[in-house]
Amino acid sequence: MNVSHLLRLYEQGLRDFSRLYLEGANLSHVSLIQVNLTGANLTGADLSRSFLTKSNLSQACLTQANLSFIKMNDGQLIDADLTKANLSGALLIKSLMMGARLSGANLTGANLSRAQLRDANLCSANLQGANLRGADLRGADLRWANLYCARLSGAKLEGALLSGVNLSGAYLNGVNLQEMELNGVNLMSAKLTAANLQGAKLVATNLRDAKLRGANFSGANLSGSDLTGAEMSQANLSKANFMKACLSQVNLTDANAIDAIIDETEINRSILADTIRKRLSSIHAEAIASDT
Repeated sequence: MNVSHLLRLYEQGLRDFSRLYLEGANLSHVSLIQVNLTGANLTGADLSRSFLTKSNLSQACLTQANLSFIKMNDGQLIDADLTKANLSGALLIKSLMMGARLSGANLTGANLSRAQLRDANLCSANLQGANLRGADLRGADLRWANLYCARLSGAKLEGALLSGVNLSGAYLNGVNLQEMELNGVNLMSAKLTAANLQGAKLVATNLRDAKLRGANFSGANLSGSDLTGAEMSQANLSKANFMKACLSQVNLTDANAIDAIIDETEINRSILADTIRKRLSSIHAEAIASDT
């Protein structure tokens, strides 16, 4: 079936085009509302700026396809193969994309708010500036993905793989990252106000200039991390490990740092909470006593 035949059948009221073979087809700017394209082969096809609202492309092959600025709100891409596809500027609000393969895909500026991306493969995908507010990313593979300045407030990230991910400048306010593996992750200038990082692993993580007001770091491991210039007022740092971390120029006003480990921590020109000031005085006194 060619494109003109497809469009004629669509105009006649047909909506079921499952298993359709249209590899490399030009479907740019077409309107195919609520169509069934499950299992279709659209490898390398051009679907840019097309309208596929509420359409079903589950299990479709869309590798290296051009879906830039596609309008597919409330659509389905469950288990679809979108490897290295171009989805820049795509509208995918509330779309079902569980188990979709998006490794190496371009999703810059895409709107995926409230999308279901559970167990999706987004390894090395480019999500710069993407809107992922309220998206379900539980169990998703985000290793080495670029989420620079992405909006993730309200997103579900439990069980997601985040090693090597770039979250610099990302909006993660109120997000639950409890006990997550974030070692070495770039969170420079990220917004994590009131985020839950209880027990998280943040060894050698870049948190320079991050907004961490009211965040919960209790029991977290931040050893060797760089928090220069971070805003940490009212944060819960109880029992957190800051050994050999850099806390220079950090605002720690009213932070709870009871039993926090700050041995060999660099703290210069910071606004300190009373608990940290007392702990530093104790460390200093112990050092003097050991020298005498």
